[in-house]
Amino acid sequence: MKYAAATQKLSDFRQQIAQIRKEMRKVQAAIEPQEVADYRFRVPDGVVALSELFGDHTDLMVVHNMGTSCPGCTLWADGYNGIHQHVTSRAAFVVSSPDSPEVQQKFAQSRGWVFPMVSHMGSAFAQDMGYRSATRWHPGMSVFKREGAKILRVSDVRWSPGDDFCTLWHMFDLLPDGPAGWMPKLRYSDKSAAERGSGSKGCH
Repeated sequence: MKYAAATQKLSDFRQQIAQIRKEMRKVQAAIEPQEVADYRFRVPDGVVALSELFGDHTDLMVVHNMGTSCPGCTLWADGYNGIHQHVTSRAAFVVSSPDSPEVQQKFAQSRGWVFPMVSHMGSAFAQDMGYRSATRWHPGMSVFKREGAKILRVSDVRWSPGDDFCTLWHMFDLLPDGPAGWMPKLRYSDKSAAERGSGSKGCH
């Protein structure tokens, strides 16, 4: 296909995606919220309740992170890090994982993360929200709204490679061969870009 024709076809697809997003927002607005418990999480200086994570906001985003062993979750968090101040001007935000607060803090410091983290270790939170199966954790996000003393879950979404929540995959889509089997790693050597992503299956 000629460059101009292909570019136009891709533009048409993107317009269709934009229209689908509008329809998705309509469905999102019509969802009946799900009331949830005021879960407790572990933090370095003790315990914090879900209700406390809202701060001054009425909306709260809680990421279901699989922990320090997951290259995919780490890739997402690295990419999110730069927009944290923008997100928290609109809603509260926190990352939860099964790791202990001590492990979380050490790992966050090694990555330069600026967002808050809480540990759901020993809690039913991830399982109750649908992000824990019999054999593994699952990545994604749950969004909550505070109405008086009630905490309501208004939406959630599971994450996987190529989804809408990690920009890198969409950048790779513009390459002739796409990701070409590339998967994220916690650390990269000085090898070529083609070699860097090989041999890692990720954890999604």
